[in-house]
Amino acid sequence: MSATPSENAGPSRALPGAGRALALLLAINLFNYIDRYILAAVVTPMQADLFRTAAEKQDADTKTGWLQTAFLVSYMLIAPLFGWLGDRWRRWAIVGIGVVLWSLASGGSGLAASFAMLLLTRMMVGVGEAAYGPIAPTLLADMYPIDRRARILSFFYLAIPVGSAMGFMIGGWLNTIGGWRLPFYAVVAPGLLLGLLCFLQREPARTAAASRKPRWSDYMTMARTPSFVLCTIGYTISTFAIGGVSFWMPKYVSEYRRAGTLDEVNTWFGLITVVAGLSATMAGGWLGDWLRPRVRGAYFIVSGAGMLVAFPLFLGVLYTPFPYAWAMMFLAVFFMFLNIGPVNTIPANVIHPSIRASAYAITILVIHLFGDAISPLIIGAISDATKTPALPLGNMNLAFQSVSGAILISGIVWLLGAGHLERDTERAATRLPPG
Repeated sequence: MSATPSENAGPSRALPGAGRALALLLAINLFNYIDRYILAAVVTPMQADLFRTAAEKQDADTKTGWLQTAFLVSYMLIAPLFGWLGDRWRRWAIVGIGVVLWSLASGGSGLAASFAMLLLTRMMVGVGEAAYGPIAPTLLADMYPIDRRARILSFFYLAIPVGSAMGFMIGGWLNTIGGWRLPFYAVVAPGLLLGLLCFLQREPARTAAASRKPRWSDYMTMARTPSFVLCTIGYTISTFAIGGVSFWMPKYVSEYRRAGTLDEVNTWFGLITVVAGLSATMAGGWLGDWLRPRVRGAYFIVSGAGMLVAFPLFLGVLYTPFPYAWAMMFLAVFFMFLNIGPVNTIPANVIHPSIRASAYAITILVIHLFGDAISPLIIGAISDATKTPALPLGNMNLAFQSVSGAILISGIVWLLGAGHLERDTERAATRLPPG
C-alpha cells in the first residue's frame, strides 16, 4: 500500500509511554556524550602516562588525534548496518545491545596499558554507539506528531551539550581523585543499567508507511531529496569544525593560552557548554517549530543563521585575552548549538518512514567520515608540525584557524536548503512506489 501524508506525519498526538521512552533515550544519549568527551578531559595525563620517551612525545598530539578518529571511523562504518537492521527488526533490542557493548568498551579504555590497546577499545565504543545513534531518533519520530518533532528531538539532543560538558567536568574531577583511568570505569555501571532497561520497553507500532519493506532502490530517493542532501552537507561541515575544536579546547586553553589549570579549564568549559548549549538547543527547537508554519524552510534558516553569527565569535575567542575570551566562547557555543534540534528533525520529515533509520545512519556515516573523524587529527598534526624550541606546543591558533572557516560555510549551505524543505516534506510520504 502507498503511504499518505498523514501517515508520514506520524501520530496525531504522543503515544502512551512516549514520555518514558524520551527520558530513557535522553539518559542514554547523555552517557553517550559523557563517554565521548571524558577522553578530551584527560588528554594531558593520558599522554604523560602512555607517551614517555622523547620520540613518543614528539608526535603525541597526532597519535592522540587518532583516538577520536578511530572511534568515529568504527562508529560511522557500522552505523549503516544497524540503520538497515533498525528498519526491519525490533529497535529497542538493538539499542540495548549497543548500550551494553559500549559501556563495557568504555571500562576497557580505562584498563588500556598501551596506546594500541586504548585505540582498540575506542573503536569498540564506536561499534556500540553505532547500534544506538541511527535508531533512537526513529523511535521518537514514530511516537510524536510532526508539529512537535523539533522540540522533542531538541530534548533528546540536549545530551550533546550537557553530556559533552559533563564529560569534561566529570573527567577532570575524577582524574584529580584517581587518575585518568577512573572516569572510564565510572560510566560502566550506569551504562549497563540503561542498556538493560531497553529490553523492557514496548516497541512502538510502526505506521503503515513505516511498515513497508524497503527495497534497495528506495535508498536512492535520499540522493534525490535536496533538503536531505543539503542538510547532510551542512551538518558534515559544521561537525568538522566543532568536533575538532571541542576535542582540543581544554589543552588549548590550559597549556597554549595558559588560562588556568586543566581542572579549572575543564570546569569552566563544561559550565559554558552546559548553559550555552542547553539553552541554544532548546531555543533552536522551539524557534524552528514556531517558525515552521510562518516561514518557509524555518529549520534551515534557524540553523544557518546561527552558524553565520558563530563564525566571527569563534575567531574572537582566539584573539581575545582571558578571562574575557570566556564570554566570547559562551556566545560562540550558543550560536553553534542553535541548529541541533532543527537539523536532526529534517531527515525525519523529508525521508519516507520505512527508511528513516537508514537515513540517520547515512547521515552519521557522512558527517563523521568527512567531519570530526579527520579534524582532531588535522589539528593535532598542525600542532606537531609547528613545534619549535620557541613554540614547544606548536601553533594551536593556526591549527584552530585551519578548521574555523567550516563554521561559516556550513551556515551558507543550510541557508541554501530553505527553499526545498516545504516541498520535500510534502513529497516524503509519496516518494516511494507502493510496497
